[in-house]
Amino acid sequence: MSPLKGIALKLASVVMFVTMASLIKAVSDHVPPGEAVFFRSFFAIPVIIGWLWARGDLRTGLKVASPIGHFWRGFVGTTAMGLMFAGLGLLPLPEVTAIGFAAPILTVVFAAMFLNEPVGFFRLSAVGLGLVGVLVVLSPRLTAFSSDTVETTQALGALVVLAGAGCAALAQVYIRKLVATEQTSAIVFYFSLSATVFSLFTLPFGWIMPSGYEATLLILAGLIGGVGQILLTSAYRFAGASVVAPFDYASMLFALVIGYFVFDEVPTGQMLIGAGIVICAGVVIILREHRLGLKRGRARKNMTPQG
Repeated sequence: MSPLKGIALKLASVVMFVTMASLIKAVSDHVPPGEAVFFRSFFAIPVIIGWLWARGDLRTGLKVASPIGHFWRGFVGTTAMGLMFAGLGLLPLPEVTAIGFAAPILTVVFAAMFLNEPVGFFRLSAVGLGLVGVLVVLSPRLTAFSSDTVETTQALGALVVLAGAGCAALAQVYIRKLVATEQTSAIVFYFSLSATVFSLFTLPFGWIMPSGYEATLLILAGLIGGVGQILLTSAYRFAGASVVAPFDYASMLFALVIGYFVFDEVPTGQMLIGAGIVICAGVVIILREHRLGLKRGRARKNMTPQG
């Protein structure tokens, strides 16, 4: 294990994903979300295949034990991606990032509902704190439904991104089930493949012929997204989840910088406060998950052969 290398890889993946989101946002006024999902997913596949080939995992890494599990993970994950991409066209990049932080909070709730994972008072309190933070971020938007088209559009964008965070959390629940039977490389590859296929079902909803500039940005988004996925997967090979996971919140800093200098987006104080609350709750949940994992590990070691 090499924690510093794991952290460096995690931060590099965060930069890749924020850059990818920025590229999608740059074309969001013209390119439909479903079409953006196609480019993001299709052009990530060659990068992932090249990575698997270089590791010598191309054959074994693509074996599937639970096809239906990959189907549902792909469907829910593609829906989450499409909603997030739609939100990027309606809200500032930092705000989309902040609302997206609801995903790990909701994952705890869904894991308790669908996987029967126990949730004690400590984690439940952190979930409640995180949801308060999400409401702080959302409240200016949700009170903005009015005759003003811009305000109504932004309010809709907030709900779309929140729905995307919910789908992303549900996708994480499917991943938790898949890791019991599937290799990580297979989960990564088949998600990109299924997202490419699912995105084609949005063709009747108005795909456009992108300009050369737009096509270049979309292809770059796919390639960068593939690289980001590889960096993220590699980070967990060098350090534990409790070490690298909190650095996911560095995306807020990168989103603020890119939003300000590229898209001329100035965050509100309330949005920053809400994001800070969500980040604190998320870090608490990550640390608590780590401690519970250690306890479960010690319990397994102390078990007799009869269990």
